[in-house]
Amino acid sequence: MLRDRAAPVDLFALVPALELRFEPELAELDRLLEDDVIFQQVKADLSRRRPHTMETGRPSTPVEVILRLLVIQHLYKWSYAQTEHFVGDSLVLRQFCRVGLDRVPHHTTLMRWANVLQPETMHRLLDRVTELARSLKVTRGRKLRIDGTVVATAIHYPTDSTLLADGVRVLGRTVQRAVRVLTGQVRRLGSRRLRQAKQLARRIDATTAVNASAAARAERPRLYTRLLAVAQASLRQAEQIRRALVERSDEVVQRLESALKHVAPLVQQVITQTERRVLHGESVPASAKLVSLFEPHTAIVRRGKAHVPAEFGRKVVLDEVDGGLVTRYVVLVGNPPEASELPHSLAHHQASFARAPAVLTADRAFSTLENEQLARDVHIRSVALPRQGPLTPKQQQVQHRAAFRRAYCWRAGIEGRISVLKRRFGLDRCRYHGEAGMERWVGFGLLAHNLRQISHSLASR
Repeated sequence: MLRDRAAPVDLFALVPALELRFEPELAELDRLLEDDVIFQQVKADLSRRRPHTMETGRPSTPVEVILRLLVIQHLYKWSYAQTEHFVGDSLVLRQFCRVGLDRVPHHTTLMRWANVLQPETMHRLLDRVTELARSLKVTRGRKLRIDGTVVATAIHYPTDSTLLADGVRVLGRTVQRAVRVLTGQVRRLGSRRLRQAKQLARRIDATTAVNASAAARAERPRLYTRLLAVAQASLRQAEQIRRALVERSDEVVQRLESALKHVAPLVQQVITQTERRVLHGESVPASAKLVSLFEPHTAIVRRGKAHVPAEFGRKVVLDEVDGGLVTRYVVLVGNPPEASELPHSLAHHQASFARAPAVLTADRAFSTLENEQLARDVHIRSVALPRQGPLTPKQQQVQHRAAFRRAYCWRAGIEGRISVLKRRFGLDRCRYHGEAGMERWVGFGLLAHNLRQISHSLASR
């Protein structure tokens, strides 16, 4: 049965000699999280965890406790286990999270509840926090700056050989579980193939070393051919087991059959791209490559940076307004141009603040004739979108104006904001799984950042 709130306990009143109290920022954050709109949005998602969550079952961890624990986790960049430990060890955090003298929820419990929250809810929570900031006069939405970054996924550096070895390993262990369920016997099917795949992957990796001999490099196609044969044999065995699983209707069997049905096409895609690239010498486009069996939504992003030729994750576009608040984010599919997001950013800003910004700025990736015309149509006073390529004398004159240069200098601040988000709020690397996990991770990081910005602003008045 879903519980809304815990029974109120004032730990500070129980230990008056310690003179415990919230720091000013934490006190403001505590008041912000009392907002009923935020509470109801989170409760609506948690109530859908099971068909009768609201009526039956054991009393749950209260909704407000879950919300506050998740905010604290992302505010301090803790893991679930660290959140459980540090909150349980601090009277101040116990009071803030409304745990009182109860036991802090186990980290696996918190993880399961967090996975229930939907990506759409994260966007609505961010909009609500923006509305609170506007009502508290933390921001007026007079300025808007836009930029993109990449949030990496939790994968190892992808190579065709390691991906093939991963495929053999995942298929092998799933087949072993399926055979144990079907026959009741523990059989180490695929162990020999896994050893072969690992050895071949290591030998292939050695041929790519800088000091590798010409003979070793020439051996690479033959090693890949052997590794492909091992992966194809694992794929054939997995298909045979999957057909045997289809005939059973047990829940465990269906789960294993679904796992094989999910992994097999991914392994086949890795085999195909390896054959095209290594054996046939084709250039496989980045959009057609699979770089992880565990995070198949990961994209290869090239942004022309010399120190990072390629990044593996998802491209994220961020909108920031005056006051240091990120009001909108969007996780893009693949590596598309960022310029198409500027109209959506303007529309969202107008919906949030009931007017267009007075200052709009972004880097060259957002500069198009259509975007400049749109900015003129909505009567933005100062637009700083530097053109790409050679400039005409008239364009040079525009970009040397004082208003343009002031706006574009303000744009540089979003680079620092992205740096803070990566270092302090976890946007350097997503720790959740899947596309929904990426949305949830980015959303919670931005939510914690905005709440901290608002509480800091209010505490410093």
